[in-house]
Amino acid sequence: MRNFVSYEKSIELLTSVVLNKQTTQKLFITNALGKVISKDIIADHNSPEFPTSGMDGYAIKFEDLNNEFIEIIDKNPAGTVVESEVSIGKCIKTFTGSLMPKGSDTLIPIENVEVIDNKIKIIKKVPNGFAVRAIGENYKKDEVLIKKGTVIGFAEVGVLASLNISQIDVVVNPTVAVVSTGSEILDLGETQTNASQIRSSNHLTLEALFKSNGANVLQMGIVKDDIDSITNMFETALSKADIVVTTGGVSVGDYDFVQDVIKDKLKAEVLFHGVTIKPGMHILAAVKDGKIIVALPGFAYSSTVCAILYVLPLIYKFRDSKESLPIVKARITQNYPKKVNKTIFTACNVHYINGEYTIDFEGKKEGTSAILTNMLESPALLIQSESSEDIKAGDLVDILLINHLK
Repeated sequence: MRNFVSYEKSIELLTSVVLNKQTTQKLFITNALGKVISKDIIADHNSPEFPTSGMDGYAIKFEDLNNEFIEIIDKNPAGTVVESEVSIGKCIKTFTGSLMPKGSDTLIPIENVEVIDNKIKIIKKVPNGFAVRAIGENYKKDEVLIKKGTVIGFAEVGVLASLNISQIDVVVNPTVAVVSTGSEILDLGETQTNASQIRSSNHLTLEALFKSNGANVLQMGIVKDDIDSITNMFETALSKADIVVTTGGVSVGDYDFVQDVIKDKLKAEVLFHGVTIKPGMHILAAVKDGKIIVALPGFAYSSTVCAILYVLPLIYKFRDSKESLPIVKARITQNYPKKVNKTIFTACNVHYINGEYTIDFEGKKEGTSAILTNMLESPALLIQSESSEDIKAGDLVDILLINHLK
């Protein structure tokens, strides 16, 4: 008899595994999009380094604000350093991005003045220091701008470029081997020869999920239900991948050989086999030579939910990133009773209305854990903990936002 563990305990066991040391590579900054930076990025200068104009206008001394006229003595285009200085009764026409001329402390926008005979008349006043970008407004020297573990996006690329950094060290993404097992399943393009055969989507669904969440994927297709084929598959996968994910073969049937190979042939250290969750109660996780094996159930919805809950956090951990599953609060629009004494993940529809998430179950099908179409449109997973009570309409509940996964 297997000892089932709670969902919380299973996550604790999996996240406590010590991983093989991450390797890094150096990439040009635009090629690093989606990768995880492996070192803090620290500013080596102030930005801006000198007071700078924030718009087109006239650089003045603030004390001249009430003068009837101020003489224009020079122009100050961006990219040049004007030699003239601002003094009482004098101003310099200054453009966006230009250094503020010596002697000036305030910029009057062009639309706030009238120009009369090479002089300006201020028709709308501004506060002292208006439109002047202070030294270090963007960032200050020695400030940590991008923290280790950050996933590189367009803003990070822009900041790196402003620092004149062209290449950065990033964590090499983990490789996940994906395989579906079962003599009854057909790959894309295979012809059905009897009514019991079904088309496998699991290995391709999981490949897409893992790739979009920062993993390299080794697609191993479909393996038939025999011990030698499954053993050979595991040996190949473990030699090339950091994480091996299988679907099928972990339940209690006569032909569920995946669990036998993991335990008896590979002699892997089993972290858990069986969790009090729905769907996915027969999930198995094990460690072999620093590599992690996650054996998922065969039903499409079940394997996908469990891949989100268990494999994505492993990918984040291998990437040494600050990523996490997008779990938020939402208001439920109907009563929803607790059906079994497990941690339950139920597909629902999510909407963002009047500043909060709301969920309902309109159009969602009830049945087995094979209904992957429940993941279409605007899906989320309602999370009911093992100890939770019946949910009432209007309650705030925890949900996992499926479409917020990358």
